[in-house]
Parts: sequence; structure tokens; C-alpha cells
Amino acid sequence: MNLAFISHPSCREHRMGAHHPECPERLYAIQDRLIASGMEMLLTHYDAPKAGVEQIARAHDRDYIETIMAAAPQAEDVLAWIDGDTAMNSHTLEAALHAAGAAILGVDLVMGERHHAAFCAVRPPGHHAGRAKGSGFCIFNNVAIGALHALEHHGLERVAIVDFDVHHGDGTEEIVIGDERILFCSSFQHPFYPGTGADTDAPNVVNLPLPRLTDGAAFKAAVEQAWLPRLEDFQPQLIMISAGFDGHIEDDMAHFNLHTADYGWITREIHQLAKRHSQERVVSCLEGGYVLSALGRCVSTHIDELIGHA
Repeated sequence: MNLAFISHPSCREHRMGAHHPECPERLYAIQDRLIASGMEMLLTHYDAPKAGVEQIARAHDRDYIETIMAAAPQAEDVLAWIDGDTAMNSHTLEAALHAAGAAILGVDLVMGERHHAAFCAVRPPGHHAGRAKGSGFCIFNNVAIGALHALEHHGLERVAIVDFDVHHGDGTEEIVIGDERILFCSSFQHPFYPGTGADTDAPNVVNLPLPRLTDGAAFKAAVEQAWLPRLEDFQPQLIMISAGFDGHIEDDMAHFNLHTADYGWITREIHQLAKRHSQERVVSCLEGGYVLSALGRCVSTHIDELIGHA
């Protein structure tokens, strides 16, 4: 079975102004690398549908959803800022609805017979979006919407969310904390934006606050000690990934020293867990990663490991 690659043209039209690091070129860099590496032939492409309000409302307050819809600019050259670094242009609402819809479609596909894994090449990203706020480049929390769809629509009992973005998935944590159907594992540089996660105390949350300059060996040791035993005990029926690659040594948005091979390693561990417990079902959603060449290499490696060849 090949991998479902889910995106939508609107995700390339969402722009937050010149020189903003979360830019459409990120998706082009991924596409170019997949073609150059030969991975493209192992993918089946899908256009993401729009998520419906009822599906989004599993993760977000209805007042917030209505506020976002009302804030969407109509004019092509207008930006509406919803926080200090997150803006909407005339295409953003469409892109955000399709980005959330990609996670939902990914879940539907891996719950079927054709694909065991899906990668959602979407923007805006999602893991900083909380129940009633957008921030950190995020509008709707794609991975949380997908996980809750798996629980409510497909009747799963246990879903794991693994977030290895260099920033804490504060929005995801706010949405899922206390819901013991979901095990949320997040690794992140601390202290660093958004400044949360280091003191979380909840049975269904396993946070890994790590210091600046964390390298692959330290990351691997922390994951092996804290995440992998909890994930093994949890026995998830589906694994969702918030796939942020901004901890790469070339990425100047943060201060980790991870390499492409380290993202290959963590993806391989997740895939092996999915083989044991989830019938290989994994849905990965793009989060951070802002140096284009490093992002393309990391995503290509990530997808290669999700496909698996053993």
C-alpha cells in the first residue's frame, strides 16, 4: 500500500505578508524534494475537502469558529491579524477549512483498506490553535480535529498524538487535556515560545521540555525514556503526528541541533508502534519547518519511513 498525500490548492494561496516564514514556498519545497528523491511515485494524491463546522466544533468553541469566519477578509490585498504573528488574507479561511479537512480525510483513508498512512501537506498549521484562540501561525487545530473525528465518527477508543515540533503544542494540549481516550506526547525547546508545557501535570499528557542545543542523541534518549513506554502501554488504535521540522540544525526559528536522520528515527519508531498496535494506521499533519531545503529533505525522509519497506 502506498501513502495518501493530502493537500489543497488553497493552502498555497494563504499568505501573511512578505518575508513571513510560514509561506507558500514551504509546500513547493516539499513537492520538489519528493519529485527529486523519487518518492513521488509512491504517493496517491488527494484534494482535501473542507471540514464542516460540526467537525471543527469538536475541538473549538463555536463562538471562535464564527469569529474566524467573520474576520476573513474579502479583498485580495487585505490582511486581518488575529494575533501578533498570525494573519488571514482572502484565501486563509478556505485554506484553514481544507487543512482541517485534510486531517479528517487522512483518518477516513487509513481506517479503510487502501492506505495505512497519510501525510497532510497543508497550511496554515494547527498545533498552537486552542479551543478559542488562534496563534503561532495556526487557525484551526488540524491534528486535534482529526483525532476527535477518529474517536467520534469511527468509534476508536484510543488515539495517540505525537508532536515533535520544536515548539510546544499548547493548543493541542488545551483541547485534549483530561480526555483519556487521547495520549498526547509533545517535545519542545524550553524555555521558548509559547512558554508552556514544562509544568503540565495530567495523566494523558507526556511533555518533553528540552534545553536549547538539544542534539539527536539527547532527543533519542528522552523519547526512549518518556514517550515510548507510555505509547506502548497505551496501545493506540491510531497515531496522529504533529510533524514539525523546525528543530533541524539549519532552521533558525529555534535552537535545536537535530538532523534529517533524527526525524527519520522518530518516524521509524512511530511506524513500528503503529505496526504493533494500530494496524499501521498513522496520519501526519505538517506543522513547522521554515528553511526550505531542510524542510524538503525532512519531509521526504519522514514519508519514506511512514511508507516503510520492511
